[in-house]
Amino acid sequence: MAQSSPVGFLVPLNSDLSVDGAAEQVPILPGTNSFGRNNLGVVDRRVSRHHIILHASEGGAAELAVEAKSSEILVDSSFATIRHSRISDERSPAAFRLLQVKGIPSWANSSAVGLQDVVQGNVIFAVLSNYMVDIDWLLSECPFLEIIPRVLVIHGESGASLDIMKMKKPSNWVLHRPPLPISYGTHHSKAMLLVYPHGLRVIIHTANLIYVDWNNKTQALWMQDFPLKNDSAGKGGCPFENDLVDYLNSLKWPELNVSYESIGQARINPSFFRRFDFSCAMVRLVASVPGYHTGSNLKKWGHMKLRSTLENFTFDDDFKGSSLVYQFSSLGSLDEKWLSEFASSLSSGVSNDKSPLGPGKAQIIWPTVEDVRCSLEGYAAGSAIPSPMRNVEKEFLKKYWVRWKATQTGRCRAMPHIKSYTRYSGQRLAWFLLTSANLSKAAWGALQKNNSQLFIRSYELGVLFLPMPLQGSHLPASFSCTDDNGFEQASPNPKGTLVGMRHTCLVTLSGQKTAEETDSSDHVITLPVPYELPPRPYTSEDVPWSWERQYTKKDVHGQVWPCKVQLYMERDP
Repeated sequence: MAQSSPVGFLVPLNSDLSVDGAAEQVPILPGTNSFGRNNLGVVDRRVSRHHIILHASEGGAAELAVEAKSSEILVDSSFATIRHSRISDERSPAAFRLLQVKGIPSWANSSAVGLQDVVQGNVIFAVLSNYMVDIDWLLSECPFLEIIPRVLVIHGESGASLDIMKMKKPSNWVLHRPPLPISYGTHHSKAMLLVYPHGLRVIIHTANLIYVDWNNKTQALWMQDFPLKNDSAGKGGCPFENDLVDYLNSLKWPELNVSYESIGQARINPSFFRRFDFSCAMVRLVASVPGYHTGSNLKKWGHMKLRSTLENFTFDDDFKGSSLVYQFSSLGSLDEKWLSEFASSLSSGVSNDKSPLGPGKAQIIWPTVEDVRCSLEGYAAGSAIPSPMRNVEKEFLKKYWVRWKATQTGRCRAMPHIKSYTRYSGQRLAWFLLTSANLSKAAWGALQKNNSQLFIRSYELGVLFLPMPLQGSHLPASFSCTDDNGFEQASPNPKGTLVGMRHTCLVTLSGQKTAEETDSSDHVITLPVPYELPPRPYTSEDVPWSWERQYTKKDVHGQVWPCKVQLYMERDP
């Protein structure tokens, strides 16, 4: 009889609640599990051989009982605690979610979403921005996109793929490929703008509009709904609004006319989106636009936009000199000079005493060959992790490599297509960026001409989570485009006290409980960061994945690499 798959793990922690990478994680199986002295890395006779009994269900729920004769429960750095990956709606900044993955335990998808969960309701106009678009799959997943009055698809396809798109697109769709004035640039941004009769839904995510990206890989999205402005709204836009409209203007799409319920006929151009109230946006936009950016535009895009945004925020002293994580799925041609330039931007910001946070140690999360071979897709997953050998095998990169480990979210075997960057201390986050941008000069830009010019090749788009200040006795009212009532008052803070707080506190799933207990003056926002922090360094046995190598050891599907990979649904000849 085949052994059941684990529904969770006991995860060993250090005293600061960071994951103890030197100790084994203990799988939790459906049914009754017994844990005790034999599961510890040290000998302690205060712990019996069956100290804890844990009854777990297939769905990930668990009941814990202490069976030891002694009433003393040992709690120290060598004992494990349960890592529960569920995140409740009221803790979410509007919505930051991992995408659902097929083939992982049900508990790992309990708070994850699929395409149908976010693209829904009475949409009258849609902007779908992406790099790759499989129209056959997209319409099979969301058939109502065929009957929305207007759909604008902003894409990065070319050649035969674009010809197929033109042939298969519904009559209500308009295809637009933004101008790419610089060679080797791409339109890589992944976003959706869904216009409803009384509001706008903004979704920024990391997945191409193809089957494998929404089913087999670690991905994420951020979503928030915004109402129409009322008569009392000021004329000037908030930073989120201005950044969004500036970015949309760069795409130069053709104007479209749509019948809009509240105002009649409307021309859909970038300025149209100023009709919506973005004042409650819980994130900042960080975008890249191709070009040579100078003067007032120098800090408008790419890593210089991230630098200028972080420079204006004050962070807790814990983040002085703290580590940086770069996590992405395509490795550009890097050099040490540019990595120093990039790290300088990501190290920006000041502490409470107004002194700079200072540089932090950079860590690059990158899958190993074994990670890819043993993944849900096997070697086929490596086709979405572009990595020429000349880029991967640079000697100076060895000090940066750290492992992809996502045990606490059940996604170790779901290879990452998510792109994220963060600065952390323990399980607390100074900030967190979810983006389409891989680690490359083309995506982030490179300074030129004595740092007076930023050169960018590609379009990218991301959202930056920051310790935003909150004022008043409750959280802001939340607006829903798909709810009949429109507005719902967000819950007070989880402890039931007033939210007269200085700022929000960003934490990982692993740090949620401790932050709530110790940071009573902060509103704790839990972000479902899929990977472990701190990440584990490569060992001498680990080899970074490169898609140009040949691998003859068979994967979980009996394949070797290279092998044929199908990214689009079967297409008619």
